[in-house]
Amino acid sequence: MVASALASCGLSAKAGPEDGPSTAAVAARATPSLADVTPLTDVRDWDGEVNAVADAPIDPVAEDPQPALPVTVTDAQGTQVTVKDTSRVLALDVYGTLSRTVFELGLGDRLVGRDVSTDFDEAKQLPLVTQNGHDLNAEAILELDPTVILTDTSLGPWDVVLQMRDAGIPVVVVDSDRGLDNVGELIHQVADPLGVPDAGDALAKRTQRQIDEVTAQIAKVAPADSGARLRTVFLYVRGQSGIYYMFGEGSGADSLIDAIGGYDVAHEIGWNGMKPLTDEGLVAAQPDLVLMMTGGLESAGGVDGLLERLPALAQTPAGQHRRFVTMEDSQILGFGPITASVLNALAVATYAPEDVS
Repeated sequence: MVASALASCGLSAKAGPEDGPSTAAVAARATPSLADVTPLTDVRDWDGEVNAVADAPIDPVAEDPQPALPVTVTDAQGTQVTVKDTSRVLALDVYGTLSRTVFELGLGDRLVGRDVSTDFDEAKQLPLVTQNGHDLNAEAILELDPTVILTDTSLGPWDVVLQMRDAGIPVVVVDSDRGLDNVGELIHQVADPLGVPDAGDALAKRTQRQIDEVTAQIAKVAPADSGARLRTVFLYVRGQSGIYYMFGEGSGADSLIDAIGGYDVAHEIGWNGMKPLTDEGLVAAQPDLVLMMTGGLESAGGVDGLLERLPALAQTPAGQHRRFVTMEDSQILGFGPITASVLNALAVATYAPEDVS
């Protein structure tokens, strides 16, 4: 799905703006629950861009859980790893999902460093072990003397991960595929090697319950007829690098679009995986709504800059109505403990945009 797709294409999920600040509207207050807003009667009856914010304060399922160690697990690559000490943990991936999961398990005080996407308040004071975006820094990692590293294939260079193993550090590689269908499994892939499977069970169940509650609420406001739903695409943009991709089926973005009650155009036009955006693809898609990472839109110079760079997009309903919903790079496709908050924020932005703008 998306994390592994980014890695395989050599793309980074975070980059700074190239052409100045985004023109996207920034939500300055907490996102309300979808159940507490009045959705538009006509889902297409709004213009302008909205920045959705997933409000998700840290809420550990356990207070100071005591890991049962040693523990031996078989990681996502089939490697057997024995973990004897979880006093100094590094949890690193392209979205900061793994470190967030460690905090939600009640083990946040054991983290000794962070990746650039781990930017929630409780972890901001931790030293960075990534450089130039998402490149792992071997020296920075070794200086922190971690007793276990949790990671996936979304970060690189991979030689750094192998170097950590050669240095005798247990490295557990979790699944890089991210989507609504494996949120609980990923939580277990973090909890089990840390010796807290019971906390993992509790967090997985809580997360799934929250997702189910939000998707049930979305089902009440999303048009029942698929033809009446907003034709939606997910664009991945890095304007300073000239990168313009549209995410299709199997990318993770498709399950996100389905979950918020959008019409996933990728299925209709046969757009699989993650491919460079083309004028032909945009003309075929004719999106009503574009989902993007906030940093991606900023890198293209905001909506004005993006439409100038992509004239074909400017001719679509989404472009003509400037109908864009963005969310922070570290949230929108992370698919972890904050997934329910992500879905709620995107749904409110889509069906009741005035409540977040």
